[in-house]
Amino acid sequence: MTTHPEQRPTPTMGSALTIETHGIDVIPEQARRGRPLDMFWPWCAGNITLLQVAWGAYLLEYGISFTQALLVSFIGVVVSFFMVGLISLVGMRGSAPTMVLSRAVYGVRGNFPAGLIGYLLMLGWEIVNVSTAVLASGTIASRLGADPGTAKVIAFVVVAGLVIALGVLGFDAVMRAQKWLSWLTLAMTGIFMALTAHMIHPSVLGSHPSGNGYAVVGATIMVFCAFGAGWFTGAADYSRYLPRSSSRPAIVGWTTAGGSLPVVLLIGYGLLLVGSNPDLMEKMAADPIGTLAALAPLWFMVPFWLFAMAGQVAGATLDLYSSGLCLLAIGLPVKRWQAAAIDGVLMTIGAIYVVWFALDFMGPFTGFLITLGVPEAAWAGIFLADLVMVRWRAGYDQRKLFDPSSQGYGSVKWVPLVLLLACCGLGFGLVTNGYAGWLAWQGYLLGPLGFGGTDGVWAHTSIGVLIALVVSFVAYLPLARRVAGVR
Repeated sequence: MTTHPEQRPTPTMGSALTIETHGIDVIPEQARRGRPLDMFWPWCAGNITLLQVAWGAYLLEYGISFTQALLVSFIGVVVSFFMVGLISLVGMRGSAPTMVLSRAVYGVRGNFPAGLIGYLLMLGWEIVNVSTAVLASGTIASRLGADPGTAKVIAFVVVAGLVIALGVLGFDAVMRAQKWLSWLTLAMTGIFMALTAHMIHPSVLGSHPSGNGYAVVGATIMVFCAFGAGWFTGAADYSRYLPRSSSRPAIVGWTTAGGSLPVVLLIGYGLLLVGSNPDLMEKMAADPIGTLAALAPLWFMVPFWLFAMAGQVAGATLDLYSSGLCLLAIGLPVKRWQAAAIDGVLMTIGAIYVVWFALDFMGPFTGFLITLGVPEAAWAGIFLADLVMVRWRAGYDQRKLFDPSSQGYGSVKWVPLVLLLACCGLGFGLVTNGYAGWLAWQGYLLGPLGFGGTDGVWAHTSIGVLIALVVSFVAYLPLARRVAGVR
């Protein structure tokens, strides 16, 4: 058997300025450290961005009331991050990246489609985070009387450079940076709220009429896809260094809290702002962070810019680090830091297109979330069913994760792979993307399955994402032990 360069044991990492030598190998006992509380910081920093405030506008555009939007955001965010917490348990148990542990379900080579899906989703989020930061910089520069074009270029170099540098350095650099970024963004969030609280008008909040059940379902699924679901394929990447004696409830709890608390807080405040000032909806869709900058006093512009940049850097860094691990998991024959650098180049190209060439921000963003949300949900359902039925007790065999000829994990497991593809086909047939013409082929099952066709009330609820998750989980539960060869 040929040994993958990332499979060989390597020394324990040193400081945050030392490049991480571990890649997709199983972390040895002497390298494990930390405690469950450490999971709070990366998930908090990665999700406490001003982009979340803009979700107040996105949710109200579904035609639902302020109260419904609050409920939608709470359910969608908490449930999705609770699932991230469950997958984080696998990281502690298997001590390897998420998409390597996924090989136990699909086979060493059969895991390629799942790994590619995870990679594309995280790359997309990197591009979104960097692009948002750059677009906001132009708006803030204009308000300060500076040249917006120059500001965009400078911001692009700074943000993309920091993200790539942290991703290349690896785990220690990422974890330490995320803790400081969490404290910075939490403090600045409080200041921003205090400076804009006078714009909240309770009497206007109640003027938004209640939406029907279809609108509520659609908004909930969109929130589910936008937040925790986007992190499923990287959830174990940050818990894999924890000692195996770590408390399982604490890992789930701190991961869920770290991801959920800042998002629920910021979406809630966004709903207060937009619900009180409906004219902000259209502006938020074009330039979310730039619109928020215009609400703050002029003297706060520089701190606001730092706040905005910190949040976007934190989110993009988590994605880039996990993206590099994904590239290794699908077979790219390079070292971890090289994979992160390659991903950084692709992120840079994508962000340049969005900032300087794309005509619309919200359209591609929505189409991207819904389209990749379907296979992400289908993968998560099968992966969680395997966790419940098999891995919770059996754990993972380190050797088999890297050997396609071994008994057990093998090369390709056709049952889960076919189920994944079938659930993707089902999910794509039950979602539509009105914003992106190149996705017009979706929704082909809305009519045949009685959902009213592409013009019916279910057409824009993204119900296909939820169905892909539930069907894949329920269908694989009775099959998991047999496929795994466990009695």
